[in-house]
Amino acid sequence: MRKWHRWLSVVFGVVLLWIAGTGLLSQVVPLLAPKSPPVAPAVAPAFVCPPDYNCRPKPRPGDPRALVGLLHHLHSGESFGPVGVAIATLAGVAMLFFTLSGLWMYVVMWRARARRAARPAWFWR
Repeated sequence: MRKWHRWLSVVFGVVLLWIAGTGLLSQVVPLLAPKSPPVAPAVAPAFVCPPDYNCRPKPRPGDPRALVGLLHHLHSGESFGPVGVAIATLAGVAMLFFTLSGLWMYVVMWRARARRAARPAWFWR
């Protein structure tokens, strides 16, 4: 199991780093972007937001929040076509694999330590 864990981490490490970075940026950019003042429409709007909904206007050009859509497409792999979506999906499967195999390796090491009658601990050297 360690062999597979090690080799797949080398292959998918870059992709997982990409997904983690773009996902983090897509959440941080709207928080750090200064709020732009609302712009009064020059004419009556063609669409009026219903009172139960939260309708937001499109960000103005140059507004950092306009990057959120781009970051989402980069994060999901849509910017790279079907191959990018497939790679992003495989990276999601790889994250599940790394989680489960890492936990499995930890349990195996825990049991081996218990068999040797070593002092129980959550972490060891």
